[in-house]
Amino acid sequence: MKLFWSSRSPYARKALLVAHEVGLADRIEPISIAIPQREENPALAAASPMRKLPTLVTDDGEAIIDSPVIAEYLDTLGGGKLVPRGDGRWRALSLQAMADEVLQILLLWRRELRRPEAARSAPLLDDFAVRLDRALDWLEAAPQFGKDFTIGEATCGIMLSYLDFRFAERPWRPGRERLAAWHESFEDRPSAVATRFSDG
Repeated sequence: MKLFWSSRSPYARKALLVAHEVGLADRIEPISIAIPQREENPALAAASPMRKLPTLVTDDGEAIIDSPVIAEYLDTLGGGKLVPRGDGRWRALSLQAMADEVLQILLLWRRELRRPEAARSAPLLDDFAVRLDRALDWLEAAPQFGKDFTIGEATCGIMLSYLDFRFAERPWRPGRERLAAWHESFEDRPSAVATRFSDG
């Protein structure tokens, strides 16, 4: 299999982290794509018309796009370790969806901050901050969070690591000691160590 990815992308990191978690990393050839994509990669464009990262090309040549879809495909292939069956499935997928939404906010936030200061929307930036803090406080207080390691926890771990990677000037740990301790254990997982964010 081939995985088009970037070490800067949280969604691409999720796909590769899942591959490590379910024991499939050695079957995947990671193909690094520069972000932003100033030059088109013909192989990626052929597999994914929108040049979406991540894109997984299976051994049969089929392209699978979008990190939740890739994650579930790899998890199924690897024996179903991260996406539970039964009632736990909906909790895990909902947690993943929330963390993915926070990641989308963080990406939009960075885009807004790259604009000239006079052109930035203060209400929009304030809204991003409120929604981020609300999500982090919810995770800190959620009694079930972190008891198992599902695709939901994996995505939350990546989201917290992305905060450290791109928003280091905005500390999120004070007042969230339980979440901070959990994240430290997440970053020690071999799958997390193997897929750390990088601008390289």
